[in-house]
Order: sequence, then C-alpha cells, then structure tokens
Amino acid sequence: MDPFPPFKHTKPFVARKSEVAAIRIKFPSKLPVILERYHKEKSLPALNKIKFLVPQELTMGQFVTIIRNRMSLGSSQAFYFLVDGNHSLASMSATMAEVYAAYQDEDGFLYMAYASQEMFG
Repeated sequence: MDPFPPFKHTKPFVARKSEVAAIRIKFPSKLPVILERYHKEKSLPALNKIKFLVPQELTMGQFVTIIRNRMSLGSSQAFYFLVDGNHSLASMSATMAEVYAAYQDEDGFLYMAYASQEMFG
C-alpha cells in the first residue's frame, strides 16, 4: 500500500472538478497543477505540497527551476517532469498554458510527476 496515494485517488472526480472551477474563477490567469513524485522514484525528496497555482505564461523550464529550488537540488542532479499519465516529457520551452491545453485531465487539473534520470535507464 502506497503511503502517499495519488491525489486522484484521494478525492472523487466531482470534488476535483468543482475545486478546479472555483480556482479558475478566483484566479483566472493561473493554472491548477498537481505535481507528485513519480511512484518508482527513490532518490528525489518528496515535496511538502503537491498543488500549485502556476502563471499561464511561465515556461516549463521556469517551473522546473522553481521546483528544483524548493527541493534544494544541486545542479548535477537530473530531474524531469512527466505529463500525459507519466508517459511524456513536456518541452522545457513550452508555456504552462500550452502544456495545460495539451495534457489537462478531464477534471481540470494538470497532473505531472517528477523523476530523476534513473527512471529511464
């Protein structure tokens, strides 16, 4: 049993969808993002929060930098964001609005996972 079940498994669909609707009304220029540690990740630390309100114009590269700083990772530590059900890497030059438009879940959240390089070898 996972001690940290995925966010999707902690709330019903209707509750998640209404939460996104409320967020989008209150913060129309921000995007609701759920960022969780990849389930097989062993070396990267867990974040103290998984929900983020991200400016639409922020690039993936800028968001990675923000999260990297939150984790206090060294510049040599490999670090990736997975989208699309943890199957794809998003372009670091894409804006969050572009990534959100392409990969948002039907509940309205953009789900992403972070992993270190070892996950792909």
